[in-house]
Amino acid sequence: MKIEILFEDSYIIIVNKPNNVLIHNSYYARNIKDDTLLNLLKKQFGNDFYPVHRLDRKTSGVLVLSKQKEHVSVFQELFNSDTIEKTYFGIVRGFFKENVLLNSPVKNPDTKLYKEAETYCEPLQNIELKIPVHPYNNSRYSLVKLKPSTGRMHQLRIHMNKISHPIVGDYKYGDRFHNRMFENEFNCSNLFLHAFEIKFVHPFNKNVILIKASFPDNWKFIFEKFNWKVH
Repeated sequence: MKIEILFEDSYIIIVNKPNNVLIHNSYYARNIKDDTLLNLLKKQFGNDFYPVHRLDRKTSGVLVLSKQKEHVSVFQELFNSDTIEKTYFGIVRGFFKENVLLNSPVKNPDTKLYKEAETYCEPLQNIELKIPVHPYNNSRYSLVKLKPSTGRMHQLRIHMNKISHPIVGDYKYGDRFHNRMFENEFNCSNLFLHAFEIKFVHPFNKNVILIKASFPDNWKFIFEKFNWKVH
């Protein structure tokens, strides 16, 4: 698998992480034996890279990695100080009709402590399908834009589930009946959460970096099926 490089300079590379690829090995994913993103990049470039932030294994999209270990903390400060702008897209259950600012603490799975988390959610498009999903005779979905101002683990997935609009393909926080429908009807089992865009001021050269990641094939398939367009 060749990883798409979206940006590169002397300090960082920014990649389009595929669905279902771990960034690195971890205790929580100890049973997964596939190549990690870091392994794939090592094979592709012959160099080691150091993640500045993280994406869930099942989330695709923009990921920033440092070329030097000593620079990781410099770039991480952009995330810790909330001076970086991140934009995600998600496909969720139900009709989402108005902009919502979600302020709800999220529990860290390691420390078991709750931390404040904030997500801005904007509805873009919706659809009603004549496909029954328990307990209804039809099914409804919305395309949403998500802009987190904090970076808690599973934040977007937890926040959407809390307002009864879980992300399709989420087997931890989502709706198993809708997940199963997407599998059976569309042959899509991936999580429909994509890190689409990132924007920040480069800490070394002060340039504004704005990077967008194209959607995976399963997203393009659903966009065509639902007649949805993203600009």
